Amino acid sequence: MLRNLLALMLATAPAAGPTTVPLWGEPIPGPKSSDPENFPTLTIRLAAGERANGCAVVICPGGGYTTRAVDHEGTQVADWLNQRGAHAFVLKYRTVNESKVAAPLHPGPMFDVHRAIRTVRSRAKEYGVDPKRVGVWGFSAGGHLASTAATHFDAGQPEAGDPIDRESCRPDFAILAYPVITMDGRSTHGGSRRNLLGPNPDAELAELMSNDKQVTAQTPPTFLFHTDEDKGVPVMNSILFFQALKQHNIPSELHVYERGKHGVGLATTDPVLGTWPDRLEAWMKGRGLLKRPE
Repeated sequence: MLRNLLALMLATAPAAGPTTVPLWGEPIPGPKSSDPENFPTLTIRLAAGERANGCAVVICPGGGYTTRAVDHEGTQVADWLNQRGAHAFVLKYRTVNESKVAAPLHPGPMFDVHRAIRTVRSRAKEYGVDPKRVGVWGFSAGGHLASTAATHFDAGQPEAGDPIDRESCRPDFAILAYPVITMDGRSTHGGSRRNLLGPNPDAELAELMSNDKQVTAQTPPTFLFHTDEDKGVPVMNSILFFQALKQHNIPSELHVYERGKHGVGLATTDPVLGTWPDRLEAWMKGRGLLKRPE
């Protein structure tokens, strides 16, 4: 049913404006919602034709794996990307409250972000996407999910019956805004850890999902933003990930602002913090991510 609905919605989608589609057909792998009408989705927000440059970003709003901050860490971010010619795909991944999935959530959210990246690549021609410029952008717990995508990925299954499953789920770049990175109790965000892994996770699982410990030479270039004053998610999360990137010679950039609370999004009303998206735009331009095809 969901697979047929996805095909119908894509076939009838308007040329402009956001379109929300089911992420999965049936069955949905991993933890299930207690509400059969509640399932992971992808909201497609394509850049205007004359502005579009082929870059695509899957957006993971934060919310402690409890819910998702859809407005200032989803819709506003998609608008920011569209204004710069990038296509945006806002992911509704599984959470404890919004998606009505009981903790532990793992591996459900990881499956969702993998599926989202594969979906964008599999429909690259339809959406006007360069399949080599597909990134992921996450905030807070969504930053943990984005860093999961950047460290836990595969090249796809060439023989899979579903063409989406044939695509790689490795992002070409990652943007992490005040992200949860570690599941170590000393620096982690307790709510995110509890919701994702349960109240007393196995030590090996906690280490596996401490993404600073999973960085390799294949981890994509990464941009990080945090504030030293963040009381929700300690800045050490970004520092640990940045250090791991440097150890593996991964191109990366970290911006730590002295002042600023957790969860600021693009910080559009703050004259100081509001400069961090400018740094991001410069980084994206420097890497050729926002260049229009010739």
